[in-house]
Amino acid sequence: MTVAQILVDYMREHDLRLTTAESCTAGQIVTLLAEVPGSGSLIESGYVVYSPEAKQRLLGVSPRSIETFNLTSREVAEEMALGALRDANANAAVATTGLLGPDDKDGIPAGTVCFAWAFEVNGQRALFSRRERFFGSRGQVQLWAAEYVLQQLPTFHQRAVAGERR
Repeated sequence: MTVAQILVDYMREHDLRLTTAESCTAGQIVTLLAEVPGSGSLIESGYVVYSPEAKQRLLGVSPRSIETFNLTSREVAEEMALGALRDANANAAVATTGLLGPDDKDGIPAGTVCFAWAFEVNGQRALFSRRERFFGSRGQVQLWAAEYVLQQLPTFHQRAVAGERR
């Protein structure tokens, strides 16, 4: 079973509907999920937002957050996830922003990806984020980041259901 198949089963079992806010994964998260038959009813929307302007315009990411923390930051990923969740008819959101490489940029090592998971549970929002680094080609890092965010979604959802908010 693939990561996406396992997650689709989990989402169906827990009545989750997902929206995504993807930068460095460029739609790969939605693509992986869409390969699973029957997943269409569980995917509400998917944003692919590369530029700072698109992150601000479509997801409400604060220019101050970008300036203060950089595009590759947990703070920006969190704002992306919350923006997607706010705009969608969904109860779960994931976001990715990072630097695939091959070169480091602005002191950020290639392969660094920031992730966020946001949930609406019992009328309350829960938000979690992580920063990870992957080693490989651009394509490998992109795929591994997309799989990672899907693999971790059930863990963070369970934490949200248990009452954790961050």
